[in-house]
Amino acid sequence: MKFSTLAAILSTTVIGAWAETHTVHFNNRCGFGTPMLIQGPNVLSHGEDFTSNGPFRAAIAYLQNGNCGFNGDGCTLVELTLVNPTSPGSGSSADISLIPPLKFSQAAAFNYNKCGNIGASCPDANCPKAFRKPDDNFAQVACQENDAGLTITFC
Repeated sequence: MKFSTLAAILSTTVIGAWAETHTVHFNNRCGFGTPMLIQGPNVLSHGEDFTSNGPFRAAIAYLQNGNCGFNGDGCTLVELTLVNPTSPGSGSSADISLIPPLKFSQAAAFNYNKCGNIGASCPDANCPKAFRKPDDNFAQVACQENDAGLTITFC
């Protein structure tokens, strides 16, 4: 009985040590709109923190200002994948996208909560660090740290 209890405790501890979590935090400084976090057909957040217990892939975020489509059409979009790296270059990635039908709607920025607080910002419609066409890969900002959360700021 003692061995099985010890094995269960060790198993839980080891699994807990390997688990990954990623938190997306919103900072809406605009005074209007609702931050949205979408993954596929699911709305995951209306501005409250969202924590993924495991890899968090292919999500989008934008400020719903009344003019955005469900997938952010017509607005400034932050695209994100938050995963612990398993090999060099396989960690988290985020970017700001203005590829049509997306367009600049208000300033947006993001910063990783790890990786030296790196990120990108799009302060106006000129936005030199945004995707404007699908091969603008320079716009991707990577983070190769475990449990890399992201803070997304509007305005």
